[in-house]
Amino acid sequence: MARRPAPRIQSRVDRARRVKADFVPASAATRERGYTTESADSWWTDLTNEPTPELRWPESVQVFENMVRQDAQASSVLSAIATPIMRTGWRIDGTGCDPEVVAHVSRDLGLPIVGEENSVPSTRTRGRFSWTEHLAVVVPDHLQFGHAVFEQVYYRPRSIDEGGDGLFHLRKLGYRPARTIAAWKVAADGGLIGVQQYATQTDSHRLTGYVSIDGTTLPVDRLVVYTNRRKGGNWIGESVLRSAYKNVMLKDRFLRIDAQVVERNGLGIPVHTAADNSPDSLDAGLDIAAGVQAGDNSGVSLAKDAKFELVGVTGSLPNILEKIKYHDEQISRSVLAHFLNLGSQTGSWALGSTFADFFTLSIQAVAENIRSTATKHVVEDLVDINYGPDVAAPRIVFDEIGSRQESILTAIASLIQSGVIHGDEDLEKFIRSTLGLPPATTAALAAANQEENA
Repeated sequence: MARRPAPRIQSRVDRARRVKADFVPASAATRERGYTTESADSWWTDLTNEPTPELRWPESVQVFENMVRQDAQASSVLSAIATPIMRTGWRIDGTGCDPEVVAHVSRDLGLPIVGEENSVPSTRTRGRFSWTEHLAVVVPDHLQFGHAVFEQVYYRPRSIDEGGDGLFHLRKLGYRPARTIAAWKVAADGGLIGVQQYATQTDSHRLTGYVSIDGTTLPVDRLVVYTNRRKGGNWIGESVLRSAYKNVMLKDRFLRIDAQVVERNGLGIPVHTAADNSPDSLDAGLDIAAGVQAGDNSGVSLAKDAKFELVGVTGSLPNILEKIKYHDEQISRSVLAHFLNLGSQTGSWALGSTFADFFTLSIQAVAENIRSTATKHVVEDLVDINYGPDVAAPRIVFDEIGSRQESILTAIASLIQSGVIHGDEDLEKFIRSTLGLPPATTAALAAANQEENA
C-alpha cells in the first residue's frame, strides 16, 4: 500500500502571508478631533498663560533685549550657552543617500561630509550661504527671545548651456528679526501657517526685493523657524532668561540703591550747628553746609560757638552687595550654569566639574533642537525642490559638545588591546573626526590593511 506523504509544515512566513491576506483593518483615526489652539489663527490664546504683563509677546521682545544689554550676568549666561554650540564642528551625514544629493547639500551649506573633511570645495563666500554666520544669529536669538525666524531664498536654476546644473541652490536664509514680527498665523492643530511682518512706515524705507513689508504673510513653506521650548501652537517659544527675569529686575534695583548709598553717605552729610537760633545764623549755616566742596582751597569759617561736621550713618547698613551676589547666582542657576559662580565662592574642582557636566547636557539638547529644525526645514526642503520628496535626504550632525577626548581614546586603545573591538576604517574615521584630524588617504588605508594582514 502506497504511503501517504507527510503534510508539509507551514513556515512562519507562509502563515504570516495568509494572516496578512485575510486581515481586514479596523477603523483608524485619520483626522484630529482635539485642538491645540482654541481657533484657527488665534496665536494669542497660547500666550494668556503668561502672568507677567510685560513678558507677554510682543512686549517681551524689548524686555529680553534690555536684559542682555544691561545686565552682565544675563549676557554672560547667554554667551556660555551659545559659544560652545557655535564652536563645535558641524557636518553632513549622508548615510544611505545618493552621493550627488549629499554633495549638493554639502556645497550649499558649506559643511563637510562625515569622513570627508576636505569635501567642501574652496569657493567664493560672497553671495553664498554661510552656516557659521547663520548659527551666530540662530543660537543667541532663539535662546534670548524664544524664537528666530528666517526666510529661504534660492538662486534661480541655470541650464547646462548657461554653465549651471539646472538645480536650485540655497542663496541665503534671510533673517527676520523678532521685533519685525507682527502676528503668528497658527492652525487649530498647532501647525504654523505663516508669520506676518510689520509694514514699513514710509516709502523711503521700503526695501527692494521684500514682499512682506506691506504686511502680507510669509507662508510656512518658505520659512525656517527655530523655537525654544515650544509647546503646542505657541511658536513664540520661551526665552532661557524667562525664569531669571525677577532676579535681573531686583538686582537692578539693588544696584541703583547701592549707588545712592555711596553717593549720599560716602563722605557724610554736612551739618552746621549755629551759635544761636536767629534766622540770620540759621540761613548762614545752611549756605555753608550746602556750599561745601572738596578741594585744595576749601574751608569753612564759623562764628564763635558754631560747629560744622560731616556726619556719617549711625548703626549698620544692609549688605546690598551680598544681595546682588545672590541674584547673580540665581541667574546662573536658571540655566544650570552654576560653575559661573565658582570665582566668587569657595568650592571644589570636582563639584565644579559636576556642575559643568549638567550644563553640557543642556547645551547638547539646545544643539539637537537646532540640528533637527535645520535638517527638516533647510536640508529636506532643498532636496525636495530639486530631487523630489521620495529621495533620501542627508542629516546635519554635530560633534559632541564637551566630549572628553583623552578618556575616549584611552578606552578605545584598551578595548583594541584586549581584543574586544578591532580597528577598522570606520573606527579610524571616528577617531580622526573626534580629534579634528584630516582624513586618511586611500593609499594610507590600503597600506595599513596590508601590513595588518601580513
